[in-house]
Amino acid sequence: MTRLDNSRVSPTVRRDLIVGLILIACVSAVPFLFPVRYVITQVTLFFIYAIVVSQWNLVLGVAGIFSLAQMALFACGGYVTAMLGLYMDWSLWAAMPVGAVCAVIVSTAIGLACLRLHGPYVALLTLAIAQVLYVLIITDSECFVKTATRCEPFSGGTSGLRRFGDLGFRKLLGGDWIIANYFVGLGLLVLAMIFSAAITRGRLGLAFRALRDNLGYTRSRGISQFKYQLMVFALSAFFTGFAGAFYAAHFKSIGPTVFSFTLLLMLLAMIVVGGIGTVWGPIVGAVIIMLLDEGLREFQDYRTMGLGIILAVFVLLLPKGLVGAVDSIFRRTSRKGS
Repeated sequence: MTRLDNSRVSPTVRRDLIVGLILIACVSAVPFLFPVRYVITQVTLFFIYAIVVSQWNLVLGVAGIFSLAQMALFACGGYVTAMLGLYMDWSLWAAMPVGAVCAVIVSTAIGLACLRLHGPYVALLTLAIAQVLYVLIITDSECFVKTATRCEPFSGGTSGLRRFGDLGFRKLLGGDWIIANYFVGLGLLVLAMIFSAAITRGRLGLAFRALRDNLGYTRSRGISQFKYQLMVFALSAFFTGFAGAFYAAHFKSIGPTVFSFTLLLMLLAMIVVGGIGTVWGPIVGAVIIMLLDEGLREFQDYRTMGLGIILAVFVLLLPKGLVGAVDSIFRRTSRKGS
């Protein structure tokens, strides 16, 4: 039995490694083949969004919990990093992990609040929590710090937080700092994908899927919904918070725009288009949606509507997403061949 399981797992792991190494090699060449600031910035932003959707996929796709709090966790990581840099003069290298840990704490609290809820009620509660944080930020107008030009509120209010430092590459590398940041983002994405794949392919992923597909059976087998639901909320939050922290460090600002509905819809579309519950689906979806979003840049008024149409089409016609559809085709072909 053990040999059979190993024979099933090994090709999958081998395929993940080969695909991952090819993608890393291709993406590593981008700053040198296309040394344009705009291209490097957009690909760095892709790394950040890909980290977020790879972790959101653990909650939404693997565990089947319809949480909409992911950007609140992203904002938590970013705001904590910015505040530590601005108010306590911390190095952002030290502040980013703290921001990620704070996101884990907030996510665990959200998971506790959602324990007795299912389906759309989880979505409504998590969206409400994110909106409460958004309102608290934009209505923060009391003076906390006086600068040479204005009086800044604690959270930055509608303007957000700025001038809290960077990762230090500007002093070391001059104009090439953006390339260094690019590879930091790539490194974070690689770590997040290894983490995501290990959970999805491992025992935790099996437990999450079992709770998603047959709650009654898993309870009868002694699998604790309380334990595993809290676990998936906490685990998925670390790299989400780290992505928010790196976003703040890279762009040297963080503001309430990260809570925008358009951004939330775009990230959700990445998961659905790529393949919900799959390892590589969020990455494929992130590439496609960011390219489409770039194409719709000239039509800002239709951007949200376009994302909504794409979501509807895939939900109705291709619910497994592109990666899921390709996997299904390969499985059918292999069955016919055997």
